[in-house]
Amino acid sequence: GVGMGMTAPVSITAFPAEDGSLQQKVKVSLRIPSQFQANPPCPSDESIKIEEKQAMTIYSTQFGGYAKEVDYVNYAAKLKSALGSDATYRKDFYFCNGYDPPMKPYGRRNEVWFVKE
Repeated sequence: GVGMGMTAPVSITAFPAEDGSLQQKVKVSLRIPSQFQANPPCPSDESIKIEEKQAMTIYSTQFGGYAKEVDYVNYAAKLKSALGSDATYRKDFYFCNGYDPPMKPYGRRNEVWFVKE
């Protein structure tokens, strides 16, 4: 019953399959605005959970446009290639992040994050 507005980024946890495509299981995360951090409203839908994320170090790449699944998969592959074999990061998931509302046509910002181990 509390309106909080949209926050950025909208973060989707992607679980890559063996071939690099994304499994159908995804997790969408939204940041709770600062004024609600200490006492967030209780979700009325059982499928919505409030989680506290621990601090993390990430490897990131940024790109523009209206991002689709194929874009996130391609940029994840580019990030993996750029990091080479020396970087250690979680391979079982990565984050696909969008920062802009759907009606923003230009200057859009999207990112892929790998979590450093």
